[in-house]
Amino acid sequence: MRLTIDEYSKHFKMSKEMIHSKLRKKQLSSIVENGVTYIITAETKEKSTISAVPAPKRRKTTVAMVLSLYQKENQQLKEKILQLEEKIDKLIDDKEQMLRDEMSKIEQVYSAKDDQLKTILELVNTKLLVEQSNANTVHEVESIPSDKNKDAKDIELVDEIVELKDYLKKLELKPYQRKIIKKRFLAVYNSDIRVIKQNGKLYLNFSKYDYSDLLDY
Repeated sequence: MRLTIDEYSKHFKMSKEMIHSKLRKKQLSSIVENGVTYIITAETKEKSTISAVPAPKRRKTTVAMVLSLYQKENQQLKEKILQLEEKIDKLIDDKEQMLRDEMSKIEQVYSAKDDQLKTILELVNTKLLVEQSNANTVHEVESIPSDKNKDAKDIELVDEIVELKDYLKKLELKPYQRKIIKKRFLAVYNSDIRVIKQNGKLYLNFSKYDYSDLLDY
């Protein structure tokens, strides 16, 4: 007797997948005609039977097997956790080392900046001391001879050292011109050795200096 795969499946209540598996394993006799596969079966008086390899019995799952499986998975998870912890510790160590290196670089930069700042401050301090010394020299007021007991030399000196205000009056300048010249002298007072100041008044020493650049109007 021969049956198609569909007929065989219905007749013996067997899935097509199992039938194809048995065909591949040569556990069933079959022929192919016109592209159709027929399975050859042997019929008995009571019913048709087929010689087939019995399916292996399924092993019964026990509590011990489940526990063993859980223990195995638990051990694997523990090993993975340890590996992750080692990686995390290594990352933390690397990060801390990187931070230490950065801190060291920053400290070196600030140390160099401190040295530069100290050098600059020393230079500025030195410059200020020099300027202060020059200022003291510039504003060292020359004694102006008094009107009493004048000799010929004193009279000549008085003529050469004059107050700026009096000198400007002699030039017969306009008020705004005198203001401009006076502001010019005040502007250079701290840096120009030619300008002498005493008791809030500015004096000019024509015997030593030329003031043409400041008196130009």
